[in-house]
Amino acid sequence: MSTELLAPLDLAFWHLESADHPMHLGALAHFARPGTGECDSAEILELLATRAAAIPRLRMRVRDVLLPVGGSAWSVDKDFDVRRHLRQVRLPAGDFAAASARLAGELMERPLERGLPPWEMYLLTGGPGDPFGVLVKLHHALADGMRAVAIGAGIFDEIADTRTARAGRTVLGRMNAGRGARPVPPRSWLPGPWQVAGMARGRIEELGRAVGVGASLVGASLARAGRLDPRGAAALSATSSGTRRLATAVLRVDDVQEVRRVAGGTANDVLLATVAGALRRWMTERGDDLPLSDPSALVPVSRRRPGSTPGSGNTLSAYLLGLPVSQPDPWARLYTVRTGMDRNKAAGPLRGAGAVAVLADQLPPLAHRFGAPIAGNAARMLFDVLVTSVPLPRSALSLGGCPLREVYPMAPLARGQSLAVAMSTYGGHVHVGLVADGKALPDVDRLARSMEEELAALLALVR
Repeated sequence: MSTELLAPLDLAFWHLESADHPMHLGALAHFARPGTGECDSAEILELLATRAAAIPRLRMRVRDVLLPVGGSAWSVDKDFDVRRHLRQVRLPAGDFAAASARLAGELMERPLERGLPPWEMYLLTGGPGDPFGVLVKLHHALADGMRAVAIGAGIFDEIADTRTARAGRTVLGRMNAGRGARPVPPRSWLPGPWQVAGMARGRIEELGRAVGVGASLVGASLARAGRLDPRGAAALSATSSGTRRLATAVLRVDDVQEVRRVAGGTANDVLLATVAGALRRWMTERGDDLPLSDPSALVPVSRRRPGSTPGSGNTLSAYLLGLPVSQPDPWARLYTVRTGMDRNKAAGPLRGAGAVAVLADQLPPLAHRFGAPIAGNAARMLFDVLVTSVPLPRSALSLGGCPLREVYPMAPLARGQSLAVAMSTYGGHVHVGLVADGKALPDVDRLARSMEEELAALLALVR
């Protein structure tokens, strides 16, 4: 399809963006060079260009439409040139990991050009024998976490080869289907009475859920306003500077699972408790007073059905979770997190104040266009930090024969937010990407180390 209206939540993300708060997701991947002279940078750059150009979604740009009023649509960029989106940056020889993280933070500051398909890709190279990196930026209107993985995975050898074979099978299947196949009688586009009744019932249910979410949102905002702590974590509520820093941490999946087996719950519960404990360590070391009211985390959750193919558009909701920073006992912090997440899951992803994203489906396009700045400024009244997990393929991946070693996801910062934590699991490790406002959290590297220290403390309790 050459034209496709932006889904309501996509439209909201498109209009939430500002110069200081670009709404793009990102990922920084590191690849090993198997030997001297292998994985030539020029060849990798050409391979990236070829594979990115072959991904249909990356050829789409956003344009305004007359109807619906205030709406926008995806359309194929007739002047698409992959070279306008792909760049190579040479880093100085030395600590490649540190240099690439530093550059990634700087590149995440820059909004994507809105007149072009909203994505960029950078090939990061260092000195002889150094690994190389690929930084991908995708606008949040283009993809949520699951779809971003589905789109970005097209650059890998294993996914690209599979897609090529599948495309060939699809073409052959269509050719064979036309030979001797029975004609399929046309179906009426007019819904029958039972379909109309079902559609009406579904619409009423959607509106009922939206009213419930709206009421929860107002209640949560009022309650939060009544307990905002002026002595709280100043860095998490500092005035936005528009600057970005990326810090990374690596956790062993086996360690997370060992804690989970003893404590119960899920691996994500353990990771959320690790974030809470890391924040406590970090605040204490920098001399901040611990907040009287624990910071609130927005934990995104996909509304896609298990096993479904990621379609176009964002399909997200979220849970709100208090991070027990004030609790000094790591085991008690984990219990509190697990209890809170169990309560959220029992209610479901379509209820509660955290499900604010589902309200987007009930608003007309014009409301998104003019109401997005107001909604963006209200984020501070709802949560303090975003904590998200991004699913990745479990199989080993490579690019041009060079094995993928690490991949650090990066989430956007909403207005009024200074920190976003994103985690992905690959190759037996959880890779943590902490995107921070550069002036509010100049010591975000210390917070990253606190993640590793906190998991070690939990592990010590179960051994």
